[in-house]
This record gives sequence, C-alpha cells and structure tokens, in this order.
Amino acid sequence: MKSSEKIFSKFPSLRIVVIGDVMLDRYLWGSVDRISPEAPVPVVSIHKKESRLGGAANVALNLKALGVVPVLLSVTGRDEEGKKLILLLSDSEIDSSGIIQSATRITSVKSRVLSKNHQMIRFDEEATHDISRNDEEQLFSLLKKNIESKKVDAVIFEDYNKGVLTKSFIPRAIELCSKNKIATFVDPKKNNFFSYRNATLFKPNLREVSEALGRIVMADTTDLTLAHEQLKRQLHHQNTFITLGEKGAFIHDGKNGYMLDAHIRNVADVSGAGDTVISVVAAAMCAGAEMNDAAYLANLAGGLVCEKPGVVTIELNQLINELKN
Repeated sequence: MKSSEKIFSKFPSLRIVVIGDVMLDRYLWGSVDRISPEAPVPVVSIHKKESRLGGAANVALNLKALGVVPVLLSVTGRDEEGKKLILLLSDSEIDSSGIIQSATRITSVKSRVLSKNHQMIRFDEEATHDISRNDEEQLFSLLKKNIESKKVDAVIFEDYNKGVLTKSFIPRAIELCSKNKIATFVDPKKNNFFSYRNATLFKPNLREVSEALGRIVMADTTDLTLAHEQLKRQLHHQNTFITLGEKGAFIHDGKNGYMLDAHIRNVADVSGAGDTVISVVAAAMCAGAEMNDAAYLANLAGGLVCEKPGVVTIELNQLINELKN
C-alpha cells in the first residue's frame, strides 16, 4: 500500500459531492418491564430520544469525519423534519445550500425503538415517488454549478429508492462527471440498479447483486467473479466492490478479483456500514490509493462502525489507530 499517512494527509484537500436520498434517523431508547394489557406486546418506557443524519447525509457526515470537504445535494420536504435535518447539517458544519426543499414531498424519517441496544421495531415515514421534473432540473443545475465553478474530486451516488435519483437524472449526471474527468462512486438500490452505467466504482451488497441477476450468488471468489463479469456486461463500470456482511467483501479492479476478510469483533448494529464503506473507498482512491488498498481501508472502517449501535461515523484517528493494530 502507498504510505497510508500520505493518503490520509490528502483528505483535507478533497472535495466530494454526495448526491441522493437524505433522511432523518430517529432513535428512541427505553426499557421494557411489562406487557401491554391492550395487546400481547411489550411496553417500552422511553427515556432518551435522538435524531441523526441518515442516508446520503450520513455519507456526507462520514466524509466530514475523515477530514474531506463534503458537498451534499438532495431534496427534502418543506416540513419540520426537513428543517431539523438542515439544523443537524449546520451543527455538523456541513453546507446545506445544496438541499432543495420541495412542496411536493415529505422528508424521510426512520424511527427505531431500542431497548438494551437491541432494536425492537422500526417505522418509516417517507415519500418514495420520483421527484418532480422541476426539482430534478434544480438538482442537476446544482451538480453542474459545483462541477463547473469549483474543484470536485468525485461524486458519490447514494440511492435508497426514495425518488431523488431518477432513471432520467442518473445517466445525465454520470455523463457530466465523465466529461469533466470526475470519478463516480455508486451505492445502488434495486429500482435503478442498472441505470448507473460507466461508473468508476459500483458498490452493491450480496443480496442486491443476487436480486439484480435473478440468481443466488454464492459468497466465494469464483461465483463473485462471474457476478462481476455479468454486471460489467451491462454497466461497463471500472471497479466492483460487493459487501458480504460478516464474510467481508469482494473487489474486482477489472483485472483481478479479491476476497477481503471481515474486521468485525462484536456486531452491535450494521446500520450505516455501507455509508462508511463508500465514503472511505472514495476518499482513499481520490487521494491516490490503488483500488485494492482503498477497499482494504473501507472494509476495515465498515467493520469498526458495525461495533457501535445506531448509524455512526468513524473518525480518521480511529481508522489510523485500527490500521496500526
């Protein structure tokens, strides 16, 4: 690996655009000491509430924690939840000028009830229809303005199937990046899976690959290499990074495929691990790391974030210390 210190030292000079679905992650912590007399369900006495940045906003937060300058572009509702999300961005010193507040949408909120760090239930409030044509044009204009007026090292597409990234927007955005020689990193979901053609790196998980290919993909080098080849025939991307949960990850740089072992000691929560992985791999590759080295760092960071409950980030010094160990 190129000197990790040299790679990390370049992070503060990087400017990475994150575009996609943002959401509020709400947590309600409590304790259970009885069953409800109304129905056979536990009664949770809530003693703590917290709202955190989720989705593409969590990717921006991860980049910020690494020392990278994030530029977040998305669409929220013109509602109290949208105001709360913008306030959280401000608290995290992340520019919110790229957030379009739309009258035709609501802000996505995922609420989780936890007891003793175990998630009991999650309920979602969200709009999943495509953003309006007007919002889409505003979003594209924001992307174009950022690319043409300032240095942009990469664009991360963070797709959660909530409608911000549409089938008409995606190819235009990737083409714009390609024309300006800007690397593109994709965290896809089912609806637009095969819309992300010609990306620098494509990062699905194993379940998403199996669903997209219509077959069960085994977590071994032979079958994952075949899956990479099947994906590449349709997507024409450069690099594949498939996360495998407790089995680690598989990467293919267009020439060779590799398995990466998981670095998880105690799994507390897998929420947000994919956000951390794509943040680290994008930052490291933009800083000059080879794909396999960047993937190693990202896999390491993904393991660290799984050891903490809820959607959290990994600070750069934590990653450096883990690398030393």
